[in-house]
Amino acid sequence: MTGPRVLVVEHDRDCPPALVGDWLAEAGCTLDVLRPYAGDQVPATLDAAQHDALLVLGGPMGVRDAERHAWLAPTMDLVRQAVAAGVPTLGICLGHQLVATALGGTVGVNPDGQQLGLLEVGWTDAAVDDPLVGGLTTGARRGVHWNNDVVTSVPDDAVVLARTADGQVQAARFAPAAWGVQLHPEVTADVLRPWAEDDRGSHEARGIDQARLLADIEVARPELEAAWRPVAERFAELARQDRR
Repeated sequence: MTGPRVLVVEHDRDCPPALVGDWLAEAGCTLDVLRPYAGDQVPATLDAAQHDALLVLGGPMGVRDAERHAWLAPTMDLVRQAVAAGVPTLGICLGHQLVATALGGTVGVNPDGQQLGLLEVGWTDAAVDDPLVGGLTTGARRGVHWNNDVVTSVPDDAVVLARTADGQVQAARFAPAAWGVQLHPEVTADVLRPWAEDDRGSHEARGIDQARLLADIEVARPELEAAWRPVAERFAELARQDRR
């Protein structure tokens, strides 16, 4: 029996599955990566017989940019289909926001400004027994953030699993088998360098030392991989269970 097949929606060439993709592959998954920005068509339906899980990645656009990025609306349709079918779904950063929006939540610009760099993960009590992150929360104490938008209200029946120190949603279970994380478990310093270049002007204006920021993330890589690899492995196991 072959391993689970994961449909991956990649929104930008500089926002690949990276470490999460590697971890899923090592856990026996096959990744089918859609690149709609390069002309791939988002399928009109999610064929659960062909894909056992859905992974929606981050990107530089926002959920309100559907007119300029026509694939965002059909991606949210896929999320709703996956949730209705009980197909394990995970959104990362923009993906997290798309899952929230697709299911009735709202997203807006963070009133406290850009979330950036290594931030503490404020796990809630609900995370302890969560099917995806339960039992892993003691190890995952920090995560890489690089976002301007945040989920401002979660859908009905969603469970917030983590919040930042200022109260913004970091992770949530949006449906019994659908999750989102605002942070970036997939990135390395190399993945982040093009992002830093895009933000160079605004960061310089704010006095942010990008070299130090990226160096700190590189130094923390062993900690971050040890913390977040188990989440990818758990997601792969949920996909494996879904196909049985």
